[in-house]
Amino acid sequence: MKLHNGKSLRLVAFALGASFLQACGSSSSNPPPPPPPPPAMASFDVSVANLTGAQPLSPVAVIAHQDGYAVFMIGTAATTGLEELAEGGDNTALLAEADADANVLASASGAAPIGPAGSETVNIAVLETDLPGLLISVSTMLVNTNDAISGINGVAVGDMAVGDVVSLRAIAYDSGTEANTELAGEIPGPAGGGEGFNAARSDRVDMVAMHSGVISQDDGLATSDLTGQHRFDNPVSQIRIERIN
Repeated sequence: MKLHNGKSLRLVAFALGASFLQACGSSSSNPPPPPPPPPAMASFDVSVANLTGAQPLSPVAVIAHQDGYAVFMIGTAATTGLEELAEGGDNTALLAEADADANVLASASGAAPIGPAGSETVNIAVLETDLPGLLISVSTMLVNTNDAISGINGVAVGDMAVGDVVSLRAIAYDSGTEANTELAGEIPGPAGGGEGFNAARSDRVDMVAMHSGVISQDDGLATSDLTGQHRFDNPVSQIRIERIN
């Protein structure tokens, strides 16, 4: 009986070992499934060209969003982010404001200022599922001014097919945050080299409107540090949007 019982135990152990080895061999021949493919994206090249003679444009802010967000509204006070862009050419706060908005899907910044007759292309991408109702906004500062900006505000691009192009010309707007003194100490561009952004709002209007243009010392404003070459006519920028994929 003892021999019989010991033999039975050895047979059971052998059977269990064989089953274990078979299970191990089965798992090694069936690797885990591959990860799912990344979500399909739609991307756009946004090109900004400077049409002025002596007004460099600050690094552009490009924002892809749905209805419910706007960089600015005519007749409404500028946000702090727009004020920092309009007075100092810095788009950091504007992009941070945008990224904090639930209606904003993506944002991007230009790499450098755009000189007269120059241009730059910025790419921005969103999920294909976010295309319905998609809008693109672009903003930049005319840096030889107190607080002038240019750009587009909520252009519909959701129905664009790959290869489609939208081209627009943009005018200058006054952010209404700083009086148009044209003093060097208050102009951040090469014509002034001044402080740029100042949190105190010195323009009594304090709302965004169409810009009336600079006056300059050549037009009789003796205190101005701008000359006739810094004047500009509308449009001041050309913006081209192409659906890439």
